[in-house]
Amino acid sequence: MAPKRVLLLCGDFMEDYEAMVPFQALQAFGITVDAVCPGKKSGDACRTAVHILSGGQTYTETVGHNFTLNATFDDIEHTNYDGLWLPGGRAPEYLAHIPSVVELVAKFVNSGKQIACICHGHLILAAAGVVEGRKCTAFPPVKPVLVAAGAHWVEPETMSTTVVDGNLITAPTYEGHPELLRHFVKALGGTISGFDKKILFICGDYMEDYEVKVPFQSLQALGCHVDAICPSKKTGDTCPTAVHDFEGDQTYSEKPGHNFALTATFDDVDPSAYDALVIPGGRSPEYLSLNESVISLVKHFMEANKPVASICHGQQILAAAGVLKGRKCTAYPAVKLNVVLSGATWLEPDPISRCFTDGNLVTGAAWPGHPEFIAQLMSLLGIQVSF
Repeated sequence: MAPKRVLLLCGDFMEDYEAMVPFQALQAFGITVDAVCPGKKSGDACRTAVHILSGGQTYTETVGHNFTLNATFDDIEHTNYDGLWLPGGRAPEYLAHIPSVVELVAKFVNSGKQIACICHGHLILAAAGVVEGRKCTAFPPVKPVLVAAGAHWVEPETMSTTVVDGNLITAPTYEGHPELLRHFVKALGGTISGFDKKILFICGDYMEDYEVKVPFQSLQALGCHVDAICPSKKTGDTCPTAVHDFEGDQTYSEKPGHNFALTATFDDVDPSAYDALVIPGGRSPEYLSLNESVISLVKHFMEANKPVASICHGQQILAAAGVLKGRKCTAYPAVKLNVVLSGATWLEPDPISRCFTDGNLVTGAAWPGHPEFIAQLMSLLGIQVSF
């Protein structure tokens, strides 16, 4: 069967997670994803927005990562794709007024292709006149537009609620990604096997925003039970994250990211109950590598030969735990010294998206490598997505 192809319709200040999570997760699952934006070409970037519900009457916004497009809007044809993904954020406000965008979306819907739409993306569906008589949900302030367009509004019980109506799958916020992705893969004809796994994430303040959320939600979408813990924090607490980007400086830039909610209490976790460990990068590994409880946890997984996936600066923790001697691995290039001095064989990440598997260990250099990183961890866990 030919590989599935999906189009991701982007725009400046689309929500950061709502673009990158589906873009990288679907690629990890073996689906080709083209990201386009009207007026831009392959290699151009869209600015993104970090939206957080933090107790105000509406969400806050800060600037997120720069999202690089991999296709040119004017070159695409809807007949070459099996599905369409519409991120939210502020981009749909102006995309809904571009005739070529509205026409493209109408073609996807009317030809029966699968549509996933989240947050404010429904503004484009309403402008295209394709929601009349359809059940859908969205971020609540979009309700008046959808009702006026003739949709049957479904009030989201939580911000992760997902509604399926034929070829239309909708959700109100990025918290609904796991279920939205799972329904979308199924609608494309995909079958997930080997998903009954428990996976643990070691988190910390100012871990990289993408490097926790993308693999976390991707694994949840596959049906895995995923827990996130942080020393000295408990279930429901949050860790602030950092947005690390490549913007032409001698090193990466840093901006504030989302707040990531923990799902378990560090002191209550029994590592023997988990099948794999994931270590995000960012700045948190610098201090987590000094925590003896964290070191003990990492040693358990490595000594038990369970899959361990570590990315970017996460290898600082592996080096501190003394588990890299004789192993082959990569990391963010600035961490090469830690890796080499720990007795590992350094593998150059060229390109920066390159990831490697050595026995039970998967390592990557930075968040652009998530599709390989997640796919290689899936392979170790025996998880497959087949079409």
